[in-house]
Amino acid sequence: MKIKTILAAGAMSVAAIAANNAQAGAVLDGIKAKGFVQCGVNTGLPGFSAANAEGKWEGIDVDVCRGIAAALLGDANKVQYTPLTAAQRFTALQSGEIDILSRNTTATLTRDVKLGLTFLGINYYDGQGFLIPKALGVSSATELDGATVCVEPGTTTELNLADYFRAKGMSFEPVVIENINEATAAFFSGRCDVYTTDASGLASIRTTMAPNPDDYMILPEIISKEPLGPAVAQGDEQWADIGRWALAAMLEAEEYGVTSANVDEMKSSTNPGIQRLLGVSPGMGEALGLDEEWAYRIIKQVGNYGESYEKNVTAKLGVERGLNALWTDGGLQYAWPVR
Repeated sequence: MKIKTILAAGAMSVAAIAANNAQAGAVLDGIKAKGFVQCGVNTGLPGFSAANAEGKWEGIDVDVCRGIAAALLGDANKVQYTPLTAAQRFTALQSGEIDILSRNTTATLTRDVKLGLTFLGINYYDGQGFLIPKALGVSSATELDGATVCVEPGTTTELNLADYFRAKGMSFEPVVIENINEATAAFFSGRCDVYTTDASGLASIRTTMAPNPDDYMILPEIISKEPLGPAVAQGDEQWADIGRWALAAMLEAEEYGVTSANVDEMKSSTNPGIQRLLGVSPGMGEALGLDEEWAYRIIKQVGNYGESYEKNVTAKLGVERGLNALWTDGGLQYAWPVR
């Protein structure tokens, strides 16, 4: 009887695995069928994801999607973009409206486990801060007792804000506005004393949206950890693997000094790591279900991580690498080895 029970349980387990495998690959198959990646992005955060004057999407988060398209579809331009508010983003991913969410999103335990997301890595290490008009006359977040604070709903920002003020024994009045453009407009019109979000977002807002950037300052306190990265819905492991290793390839390319300008020359390198990365030594593409030039195309068409950061974040926002420098330069960015 015991043996029959074990065999029956084993049969059920095999059936469950078979059922799961039948569903696996659905997202990837859908992308191949339609010929483009549907990428969920911010409604407009310069440096990360925003449409330029010609309507072309740009930013460090945009480049993640472009890199994946280059690896999978052969062309970094085979991406369509869905602008999403913070409140919309997870539903869009869970429902299949988008294939990937690349929208300055913090990786957390509850998002991983309860929302069923798979984070592919961290493309920006950040922390929450406060933007104020200099006329407010404060120099520290500890002086914000009683302030009105503009904040987006459905974010870790909203939760961190409440935690910080409670821990400091201070009160505040939240002004909760879902759309970032409406929220920043409310702040710059004087409806709020303070605007709070990730420090990178504050730099973007101050630099690109303030009537006069010199009239505003970011307070020195950073009140949280915000590891930001792209995510996909759980259930298609090959799709997640392709996204994860596309991001890793951009980082490893920078570690090896492989750029969009020298990638062809670097194919002649005798470094075994570079040979694996660029497909000169085969095997990495096959492991992902791709051809061997998948990473070469990412670097050639999009650039390495440092190139993406420089053109999108440093050049546009004046924000230096900091925590996002390579580990060899004192930062936290450390590529998983492509081997």
